Amino acid sequence: MRRSRLVGYLASLLLAVGAALTGAASAQAAQSALAGGYVALGDSYSSGVGAGSYISSSGDCKRSTKAHPYLWAAAHSPSTFDFTACSGARTGDVLAGQLGPLGSTTSLVSLSVGGNDAGFADVMTTCVLQSDSSCLSRIATARAYVDSTLPGKLDGVYSAIRNRAPNAHVVVIGYPRFYQLGTSCIGLSETKRKAINDASDHLNTAIAKRAAAHGFTFGDVRGTFTGHEICSGSSWLHSVNWLNIGESYHPTAAGQSGGYLPVLTAAA
Repeated sequence: MRRSRLVGYLASLLLAVGAALTGAASAQAAQSALAGGYVALGDSYSSGVGAGSYISSSGDCKRSTKAHPYLWAAAHSPSTFDFTACSGARTGDVLAGQLGPLGSTTSLVSLSVGGNDAGFADVMTTCVLQSDSSCLSRIATARAYVDSTLPGKLDGVYSAIRNRAPNAHVVVIGYPRFYQLGTSCIGLSETKRKAINDASDHLNTAIAKRAAAHGFTFGDVRGTFTGHEICSGSSWLHSVNWLNIGESYHPTAAGQSGGYLPVLTAAA
């Protein structure tokens, strides 16, 4: 065999072996996630507010059978599934009331938290009801909180999860951008919509940085929601819902299954 052909053959062989090993590692990781229990923690974006089909026993936590943790568990059948995410939860609420199911046999944890700490609901109320300048001022306050205070609160939650579930793979899931820009859209001004999107990006950056520092995986949903923001004409997010105000700016059932579930599945 000529030298050039031999080199090419060896290179192809090494690539094939590498691909096989990578595939085996991915399969092993997926199997590991199923071997133990799955615990879903966090706020309304994890509990499924806005998706409907709420589990009656969950009360005001509004845990939905159409939320991405429930859908993932139904599709993958982990050995146990504990769904403690709750509408309105802040980092302190996760620490105080959601970590009970975690243990040494927990193999997968998913979590979304931080938006309520940063005052998401008040930001959106201000931006919907008040002027551009008031909206921008409230967002500036929220961004300052994200920079100064939120990282320490996230560290507290992440450390507690690792201490209670030392063997778990932890997926920290972020928040979508809320508006498609540059379109004709009734409601908030373009100035407000851009500022809200930028604030979401700022929050996601802070969450991803702290997750990485703890060795956790960050699940970024902004890509899957692209083209499905409010004002897109195919939104996976509720706009202001005056009949059920708590569902405003939360994912629909399609947002949970099409926006969040693929990200959790890929990261798990």
